Amino acid sequence: MRTAIKLAFRNLIGAGLRTWLNVIVLSFSFLVIIWAKGILMGWDRQAKTDMIHWEIGDGQYWHKAYDPYDQFTLQDAHAPVPSEFKTAVKNGDLLPVLIAQGTIYPEGRMQSILIKGINPRQGILELPTQKLDTTLEAIPAIIGSNMARTSKMKKGDVVTLRWRDANGTFDAAEIYITDVFKSNVPTVDIAQVWIPLEKMQSMLMMPDEVTLFILKDSKKSVFKSENWKFMPIKTLTADLEAMIKTKSIGQSVFYVILLLLALLAIFDTQVLSIFRRQKEIGTYVALGYTRQQVVWLFTIEGAMHAVLAAAIGAVYGIPFLIWQAKTGWSLPVETSDYGFAIADTLYPVYSAGLIITTTLIVMMATAVVSYWPSRKIAKMNPTEALRGKLQ
Repeated sequence: MRTAIKLAFRNLIGAGLRTWLNVIVLSFSFLVIIWAKGILMGWDRQAKTDMIHWEIGDGQYWHKAYDPYDQFTLQDAHAPVPSEFKTAVKNGDLLPVLIAQGTIYPEGRMQSILIKGINPRQGILELPTQKLDTTLEAIPAIIGSNMARTSKMKKGDVVTLRWRDANGTFDAAEIYITDVFKSNVPTVDIAQVWIPLEKMQSMLMMPDEVTLFILKDSKKSVFKSENWKFMPIKTLTADLEAMIKTKSIGQSVFYVILLLLALLAIFDTQVLSIFRRQKEIGTYVALGYTRQQVVWLFTIEGAMHAVLAAAIGAVYGIPFLIWQAKTGWSLPVETSDYGFAIADTLYPVYSAGLIITTTLIVMMATAVVSYWPSRKIAKMNPTEALRGKLQ
């Protein structure tokens, strides 16, 4: 085994430029696969972290009639705070949120929105709700930067807000934009206006009623109530995971094409090598090598392309990946258009498992491609091989 590896390495180095061209192409495949996978892993981690901090907390309790994909459920998706939740709400372990449909009229234009009532003194989400803790003639409100851009509103604007109360009566009042926040989570931004919870409950004539609760710590606070269903983080981020999985499958097609191009070069090199080195193969057999040992030698020689590629790729790839992890990859489009939590700049995450798995896959694929043409050696006649003629 040791002799075969030394001999295979010597043969590769002796092949000169042909070997290094194959190695460079294969090392590029290594780098692209690891970099692209790292981008997806970084997106997954970053998006989930942002969603937890800005929207979902450590889980939520939804009213049994609430469906975020069906706004018609909002009319019935509210109920008084249950007695078993009141202590947790008072201690800040549960954050109540009331949601209702509404309409705003910026500069005379009409835009349908969601009105969300929240406690200005909450400490679970990163929303700047402290800006709502003020006394004004108009209703204090905060909006996201995407909402401000699409509706052409800014901090300090006064806008008419219309809603429908619990009795079905339409009412209206003015809101004052006390702050415009920037968030990577469009589901707390797009077509939404945040106002104080108590004020919203009064407006809608729904005293003490809420639509959902945001949990601060699911390990310390787990509650049970007949009218409320618990939604864990895994369920709340399922859409994001499905999106990332789809992107991963799409990228895999690109990986396969890139890898096949590199493996095709190695396959051609092995075929040419066997054709040109017939006398050498015959000499090995004449010296006592079995046909399987010669096949194994050429397989190791081909597979060693991946070893050299990993070494060469590490020379220029490690500095590049470290630089990317620090500076990130800036997206060329407005990320809010995706509808998912995604930052303007994605920072890749490279785990040991990702690097080891990618290396093993490429090495195994290279070994298989090297073995395939090498099988022909087992059918060669040693005498004819020494004469330089295939059987």
